[in-house]
Amino acid sequence: MTALYPPVEPYETGMQDVGDGHWLYWEVCGNPDGKPAVMLHGGPGSGCTSGMRRAFDPERYRVVLFDQRNSGRSTPYAGDPEVDLSANTTPQLVADIERLREHLGIDRWLVWGDSWGVTLAFAYAEAFPERVTEMVLGAITNGDRRETDWITRDMGRVFPREWARFRDGVPPADRDGDLSAAYARLLHDPDAAVRARAAQDWCDWEDVHVSLAPDAAPYLWVAPRRSSSRSPGSSPTTGPTAASSSRVSCCATPAGWPRSPG
Repeated sequence: MTALYPPVEPYETGMQDVGDGHWLYWEVCGNPDGKPAVMLHGGPGSGCTSGMRRAFDPERYRVVLFDQRNSGRSTPYAGDPEVDLSANTTPQLVADIERLREHLGIDRWLVWGDSWGVTLAFAYAEAFPERVTEMVLGAITNGDRRETDWITRDMGRVFPREWARFRDGVPPADRDGDLSAAYARLLHDPDAAVRARAAQDWCDWEDVHVSLAPDAAPYLWVAPRRSSSRSPGSSPTTGPTAASSSRVSCCATPAGWPRSPG
């Protein structure tokens, strides 16, 4: 995003029961009579942010944001080690979007997605094409193996020093193999300190290649963690999302790529 509209606050918020013991936090801002648009955040595991509200003209759009299953303010939160993620799959996330559309009485809407939100937008549009008027996509991903290799290895040619730190964050036996799978194992480790270190290492590397600058600050669209005591979040399908002690990754999905969708 190169231009943002002024800050805006929601005029309506709520928690939507989507079944399986899951409740989604949602909010609506902008013009109640404007063109409907839904924003699908990255992660998976991050949540929507106040900055995301500023992507649309509040005079022209009715903007819906929500935290996906196990993310942000939705419950249960994936950062709690005891949370079972078996009811967090791509088809269930797609169904959640449709339930929210029906709950808000919206017939059709523009679908905006960033990073992981792009893969989810693709899946939603395939399942419910009659409900999508347009798609706005950024940091486009489709969840194939090539993208995972680009994130975890190919960008090391651009930032070799930072990549070496990222590679060395996993055990020596894993450094020449699938780094995403190795980080997934660390993020599932029973030791909270191991999980936190792996999450920080992943986010440090991601910040570099997302911003295309060494020693980068956290990405603009990253949602803050709800509590510094919480452990890393998880991917909707097969693996955990990287998280640091202060934030959840904006686009990392350390395990499970390729899958359909990312």
